Amino acid sequence: MSIYRLDKLFAPQSVAVIGASARPGVLGHTVLAALRQGGFAGALYPVNPNYTAIDGLPCAASLEALPAVPDVVVVASPPATVPAIVESAGRLGCAAAIIITAGLGHGPGSLAAAARDAGRRFGLRLVGPNCLGVMAPAAGLNASFAARPAPAGDLAVISQSGAIAAGLVEWAAGRRVGLSGVVSLGDMVDVDFADCLDYFAADPGTRAILLYMEAIGDARKFMSAARAAARAKPVVVIKAGRHAPAAKAAATHTGALAGSDGVYEAAFRRAGLLRVLDLDDLFAAAETLGRQRPFPGNRLAILTNGGGLGVLAVDRLLDLGGELADLGPASMAALDKVLPPTWSKANPVDIIGDADAARYTAALEVLLADRDNDAVMVFQVPTALASAEASAQALVGAVAAQPHGRRKPVFAVWLGGSAAVSAGFEEAGIPNYPTEAEAIRGFSHLVHYREAQDNLLLTPDNLPADFSPDVAEARRLVAGVLADGRTWLDPLEVDGLLRCYSIPGVPVALARDADEAAAVAAVHFAKGVPVAVKILSPDIVHKSDVGGVALDLANAEALRAAVRTMLENVARLRPQARLRGVTVQPMISRPQACELIAGLADDPTFGPVVVFGGGGTAVEVTADKAMALPPLDSNLARDLVGRTRVARLLAGYRNVPAADRAGVELVLIKLAQLAADVPEIRELDINPLLADAAGVLALDTRVAVAALAPGAPGGTARFAVRPYPKDWERVLHSRGADYPVRPARPEDEGLVRRFLARVMPEDLRLRFFAPVLRPDHAFIARLIQIDYARAIAFFALDPKDGELCGVVRLHADADHKRGEFAILVRSDLKGSGLGWALMQLIIDWARADGIAAIDGEILAENSVMLELCRRLGFTLVPDAHGEPLVQAALVLPPP
Repeated sequence: MSIYRLDKLFAPQSVAVIGASARPGVLGHTVLAALRQGGFAGALYPVNPNYTAIDGLPCAASLEALPAVPDVVVVASPPATVPAIVESAGRLGCAAAIIITAGLGHGPGSLAAAARDAGRRFGLRLVGPNCLGVMAPAAGLNASFAARPAPAGDLAVISQSGAIAAGLVEWAAGRRVGLSGVVSLGDMVDVDFADCLDYFAADPGTRAILLYMEAIGDARKFMSAARAAARAKPVVVIKAGRHAPAAKAAATHTGALAGSDGVYEAAFRRAGLLRVLDLDDLFAAAETLGRQRPFPGNRLAILTNGGGLGVLAVDRLLDLGGELADLGPASMAALDKVLPPTWSKANPVDIIGDADAARYTAALEVLLADRDNDAVMVFQVPTALASAEASAQALVGAVAAQPHGRRKPVFAVWLGGSAAVSAGFEEAGIPNYPTEAEAIRGFSHLVHYREAQDNLLLTPDNLPADFSPDVAEARRLVAGVLADGRTWLDPLEVDGLLRCYSIPGVPVALARDADEAAAVAAVHFAKGVPVAVKILSPDIVHKSDVGGVALDLANAEALRAAVRTMLENVARLRPQARLRGVTVQPMISRPQACELIAGLADDPTFGPVVVFGGGGTAVEVTADKAMALPPLDSNLARDLVGRTRVARLLAGYRNVPAADRAGVELVLIKLAQLAADVPEIRELDINPLLADAAGVLALDTRVAVAALAPGAPGGTARFAVRPYPKDWERVLHSRGADYPVRPARPEDEGLVRRFLARVMPEDLRLRFFAPVLRPDHAFIARLIQIDYARAIAFFALDPKDGELCGVVRLHADADHKRGEFAILVRSDLKGSGLGWALMQLIIDWARADGIAAIDGEILAENSVMLELCRRLGFTLVPDAHGEPLVQAALVLPPP
């Protein structure tokens, strides 16, 4: 349901507490007291048949006995009573229920399932069960049993754990960091992470969102909500269970590497979320995001009165992948003028232990003006020679004196600083930390957040333009294996599958006896290349156990003898085994090649996952791996490879030339496409994948398959990230002109910029409801950064020069029931019929995507657009609030 009725949850006019009590220490008493003490100004209704009044408030025996229907019901009654309470609340028309009660069980037949089903029948939103509650400081709402109300501010907390939520409230109160909302999700029978992300992403009172997560349910819903939220504001996530033994049952090396946490890491990265590993990190992220907005760049300048502290900070900075800024000649000269001769002459800028407030100010002004750094971190070690408080005041003053709109980020560490010092920094909005390590972490959080935003720009095609796999043959191969009742492809089938996707592999041939094997191997012997022979039987998995492998056979005589011995051994040890013969392959010698692993794993939550890392027999021990959610393009594949240690070997070393990294990345892209085309593939393991200057070669590949469950989605519907919808590329016919049309891509900024330059200012005003003077990067990015799950934009291109002629957009609401359209056609093409064709296309898309209605706002003076919508069947209604707008709406029949 996403944000449906969540506005009532976070800003209710009335709240009922079921199980309210007059006895201190009882859950119902605690929640009722929290609501009253939190300053809730709406109607408050205690409900308990054992009381007529509680603390001066009239107490009703049931929900039905209340004088009015409450917006929100807080349930603190015994587990067995919860489903009936939910039923009553839903029937009465309540908007939401916060089920604090624990012990409702899990799964079909449980009390939790009964409560969920009752809520769904009436559209009643449920938070919990087994949760701390909900806080909305702006509404004076503290419907929880936390020790104190949340301080008001602009950080939202969404936590699966009540204890973590309560801890964050305590931390925020202690550090004077305000919260816009706190939601303890508990067992998530209804309201989940995606719902809350949708709500807080659209909430103007929320600037950043903190998540504590243990698991998610609907991966695609979460990814769509997370990507949308992360585009709007910083989202920080901490996930528990990083070392859960999720890979124990995996049958391949790839499956073993693709543990649950690694897949979550890949998902967070793809969604643009900032991941932290523990509560210290989460608190540091909250401190940073609560006071400092993200900024471009990662070059840090450090100002300190203690050299040792600066060195420790540099070590931590480099540990976390940061960059120490260089001091340019101009800054060096400026610092020489204002600092004593004994200063460090380098970054960190050590201004010596006797530094006073004036020296701090002088040095900081130089660093703030220096364009060779992106942020400044200031340390103060207390000494008897200077006042820490005065130096802190100097820092605040220097930061405040920066020109408006050009404020450089500044981070502070005052070791052993007083409460007054911290309060001064907090008042000035300067992030401050107790140690240099926490400060460096805070700086890194902002840098990594910006990198995560860059990842959001990547929305790859589900099929590389220059790649045409034989999908039909690949599906035929896999269907044959499944029809045979087998799980694993044999070597001949694996070879065929790799050839379908142009993945280089070792050629393999089938021989029924020793003589056929010798004939097959003759071509390799003629080149001086020995061969390997392996038994081929669907009943023999571990070939070496029955003597079914022979290597380095250099001539026909040795090969014949090995095959005869092999067949005799199998007949003796496994007389019932079905024998197809033997496979013959050339031995491969590429001594300078890197051994890699590449493959596919199937995650129960996120679906297909691409795995890459260092390969070989010790692959699980070295654990050099990275994962990504498909689909992939060259940028995403490059990022995937770059996150492994083996990537450095691919670059070459000593006398070993660089390997074909582009070839490695192309293999990963092809594997991602294979996952879309043949969803029956459950695990694919290329280990090793050899890579050297000559190219890549799949030396050993295993593929496991399983039939899809009845009704299970196939293809890209199993992907957690919706790929570029290439199948919607087409040609629009409009009054004798043909326009190639395709979905928008993130790299289309230049195309859009040139298009807008060719649209008359009046047409831009009619489209955007305001003059558009100089569209900047942020303006255009909002038009092209779409993830195809919620938003789509179709570009009509000039068939001659490929320039943009018109664009139509649709943005679905969080419930995916309605979509808002917008359209703009180049001014010189108005009246050409292109607008009509684009509107027809967006209506077709909406219907195919399951959207029930599309609507849009049109300026009342835009007669051309109003007439177009009227002809398309839209209902046109003047704005209800008297604005000069017309609401256009079209109800769509189901697909």
